[in-house]
Amino acid sequence: MIHSYCKFVKNPALSSYLLCYLKHNNSLFTGVCANNKQRLCVTPVSTRSLSTEPKSDYLDVDGVKLHYVKFGHGEHPLLLMPGALGSALSDFGPQLNGGFDPETYTVIGWDPSGYGKSRPPKRTFPLDFFQRDANHAHNLMQSLGYEKFSPLGWSDGGITALVLASQYPESLRKLVIWGANAFVAQEDLDMYEKTKNVSDWSKRMMQPMLDMYGKEYFQEMWLGWIECITRIYNENKGELCTRNLHKIRCPTLVLHGEKDPMVPKIHPGFLQQNIMGSRLIHFLDGKHNIHLRYAEQFNRHVDIFLRRENV
Repeated sequence: MIHSYCKFVKNPALSSYLLCYLKHNNSLFTGVCANNKQRLCVTPVSTRSLSTEPKSDYLDVDGVKLHYVKFGHGEHPLLLMPGALGSALSDFGPQLNGGFDPETYTVIGWDPSGYGKSRPPKRTFPLDFFQRDANHAHNLMQSLGYEKFSPLGWSDGGITALVLASQYPESLRKLVIWGANAFVAQEDLDMYEKTKNVSDWSKRMMQPMLDMYGKEYFQEMWLGWIECITRIYNENKGELCTRNLHKIRCPTLVLHGEKDPMVPKIHPGFLQQNIMGSRLIHFLDGKHNIHLRYAEQFNRHVDIFLRRENV
């Protein structure tokens, strides 16, 4: 049931502030001002949108039991695509827990095969694992009944989203990526080499993985990932998705942290230049996890992009 009430605000500055607050928090309230901004009407939305807990479930896709979480019930489906070794819950807390208006969006976060709660099976890294994950992600959304959706991909999830967008252009509404490589270069391999021993990772980066996998499986997967990326460099000349970027036809937003130690800025620049009509937004002090460190600003940029009709 929807409850409404009105309060009179005599201070115009306060009235404007409240309206601005309500506007940017419309997952909870909608504000309307009348009588020369002296009267502020506040209408909470229905109680079903007040839940902040995403729902967890499983679905068999291509013979694999995939875990996913769901938040909201809006008409625009979003698919959150995690980074290497990541999961929906470990990588997208600020996006799953009310970061996007549940009346506008249905937010799906998934765990790729072998990651998070999509186990068994154990994670494997064939040369085409990005294509495999893209197929699984697409088929998951189709099985859930979302014929057209917008992927939001971070890091490895961004690469997978690029592959998905090039292979299934008819299924995408819009595309958002950040922290994603366009290709593998020697400087990337040099950086990965320094991270081989997970015991050398910072506690902040290591602990979520230890909690999710335990040290043995965490170390095993990370070495498998590095080995595969090295093979892609040596056997496929570093090709990840560059050859098919011209096939991406949906509006695309690329975001990048200028101080990202994992992804040099040549990558977002290359993506913007080679994806028709794409936009690039820089976070001057941002690193690899701009969606976590600057969650409110990040979510606002993405929300504006997704709402625009002709972008």
